[in-house]
Amino acid sequence: MAACGYVDLENTASKELGVPAGNDGDKVPSRARMIVVLGLLVALGPLTIDMYLPALPQIADDYSVSSSVVQLTLTGTLAGLALGQLVIGPLSDSLGRRRPLMAGIVLHMVASLICLFAPNIAVLGIARSLQGVGAAATMVVALAIVGDLFSGNAAATVMSRLMLVLGVAPVIAPSLGAAVLLRFSWHWVFAVLVVLAGLLLLLAALALPETLPVSHRRPLRVRGILGTYGELLRDRRFVILVLVAALGMSGLFAYIAGASFVLQGRHGLDQQTFALVFGAGAVALIGATQFNVVLLRRATPQTITVWALAASVVAGVVFVALAVAGVGGIYAFVLPVWAILAAMGFVIPNAPAVALSRHPDAAGTAAALLGAGQFGLGAAVAPLVGVLGNDELALAAVMTVGSVVALLALLAVGSTAPAGDDAVPAGAVPDAA
Repeated sequence: MAACGYVDLENTASKELGVPAGNDGDKVPSRARMIVVLGLLVALGPLTIDMYLPALPQIADDYSVSSSVVQLTLTGTLAGLALGQLVIGPLSDSLGRRRPLMAGIVLHMVASLICLFAPNIAVLGIARSLQGVGAAATMVVALAIVGDLFSGNAAATVMSRLMLVLGVAPVIAPSLGAAVLLRFSWHWVFAVLVVLAGLLLLLAALALPETLPVSHRRPLRVRGILGTYGELLRDRRFVILVLVAALGMSGLFAYIAGASFVLQGRHGLDQQTFALVFGAGAVALIGATQFNVVLLRRATPQTITVWALAASVVAGVVFVALAVAGVGGIYAFVLPVWAILAAMGFVIPNAPAVALSRHPDAAGTAAALLGAGQFGLGAAVAPLVGVLGNDELALAAVMTVGSVVALLALLAVGSTAPAGDDAVPAGAVPDAA
């Protein structure tokens, strides 16, 4: 390792993956520095989602719309994150990682400016969707870079470390949004997002090298892209792992969508207290992701995921029972939610890591399907919580059903099968050249 803390990409690839990465002669930061840079980039998505949560009731009042209508702006953001990744993933496999990333951040900044001056809920919803597309670039490129450089337990470990950096965003985002609301209207939350995205653009330009060598890029042809997606979708184990990861995230998005209405509306918390309680859930999630690194020394990512989902189901059943009985007050809400979020802290790093390891030759496209599944399902779940009543029972039902389905799906394909079992080599796509 050089004195400046950089390592040769080829040496890194051969030691940790056996997968080439980077242009000839390129150097990337050491693993720790890569985790920090990628974590900060990925944080743009959660910041975009969470910063305006304390303002949701205020936005509903300003535009004279119902809570379920204003929640559609969250749905738009998640839909943008999902659909954007399906486009940006293949682009990053063809053009390299840096250019799609930069373009996405610029789009996010423009969309944030539109949100700042949005005259009605329709314009705000459209702009939030564009924000999601822009943030999708940071999400999918970061995951693709992990796929470029790591596999198996190494990838799961890096994903867990990424979650530590990523997990700070849900902790500080509502508090940051609430701090803005103390002095300014909710519009200025988006002014802060413009500044944050600008800083991330500078960080990406200066600190993130290209990790996909020209020799490993795919031709930018529709037929080839569709062929790659077809290969991935024919890999049954990959599809199940994507579903598990998506269902794990859906529980988190259900909490994001309904927490402000339950905690502020039903339990009377002010904006600052809401931010603290919301952040405590993120701490549970982060703590689990870091303990996951310890568990990976003794168990496979698949085994850990099964046991975590089983724990989540138990916590979910308790949550539903307490919600139906209407006992326990705020503690009957936050304690089961925190338990489920902690369980998801083991699911969210492991399922994607195993899924991406199955198709290292199409990391960008695989990451796109993974992200689209996660945020697409999240987009469906967010309004569902509102339709069901935005109360404890609605959240309990959605989070519990997601955990049950994920556990059954994973058990159906065999939870402890090797990561490479039945993998389909997505690199060999007919007529892609």
